[in-house]
Amino acid sequence: MKIIYLVRHGETEYNRLGIVQGSGVDSDLNDRGRAQAHAFYEAYQQVPFQRIYTSALKRTVQSVQDFIDAGIPYEQHAGLNEFGWGDMEGKTPHYTEDDYYRSMIYNWRIGNVDVPAIGGDSPLSVLNRQIPVIEHIISRPEEEQVLVCMHGRAIRILLTHLFKEPLSEMDHWEHSNLCLYKIRYDYNTGNFTLELGNDTRHLAGIEKEPEVSNS
Repeated sequence: MKIIYLVRHGETEYNRLGIVQGSGVDSDLNDRGRAQAHAFYEAYQQVPFQRIYTSALKRTVQSVQDFIDAGIPYEQHAGLNEFGWGDMEGKTPHYTEDDYYRSMIYNWRIGNVDVPAIGGDSPLSVLNRQIPVIEHIISRPEEEQVLVCMHGRAIRILLTHLFKEPLSEMDHWEHSNLCLYKIRYDYNTGNFTLELGNDTRHLAGIEKEPEVSNS
C-alpha cells in the first residue's frame, strides 16, 4: 500500500482577490496562506512521510515548507503545475457574464476536453503531463506515505484519472486552500481508494476570520 496525502496550496493574494493565477503567475502565499500551511503541519507533522512532491511553482513549496525544514526530502515537478489559463491569467473574470469562459466550461463538460484556454492548456494536455509524474511516484513502493502539493484545477483533473472517471466530470471534485485528499493506492490491484476528500478540519482554528499580519 501507498498513502498519498494530496493537498492544495495555501491562500495567495490572487486567491483572496479572485484573480486568475494558473501556471503563468508564480505568486507567494499571503499571511493567511502561511497560517494555513503551519496549521496543516501542526496537524500532520507526526506522519512519517518518506518524500514530498510539489509543482514547480513556489506557492506549493511554501505550503509544505515546514515539512521540508524538518528534513523530509522533496522534489519539484512542472508536470504538477496548475492549469495554464493563458490570456485569463492576471485578470479578474466575471464568470457568470463571460461568454468565453462559460463556453469553454460547457465544452469540457460535454467531453471536448482537448479544447484549450486561449494561450493556455486544455484539460487533456494537463493530464498528459501529470501522468508521468504520478507513475514516477507510484514506481517507488518503498515510499509508503508521501505528501503531494498541487493546485485546484490540476487536482480536479488528476482525481478523475486516479478514480477512472471521465475527464469531463472533473468539476464535481471540490477543493479549497490547503484542503487534504487522503488517497490509498493498492499495488496488488492497481486501484486508488479515497479516504478523505477536501478535508479542512486542520484549519478549524483559522478559517473563520483572516489571519492578522504583524508586518
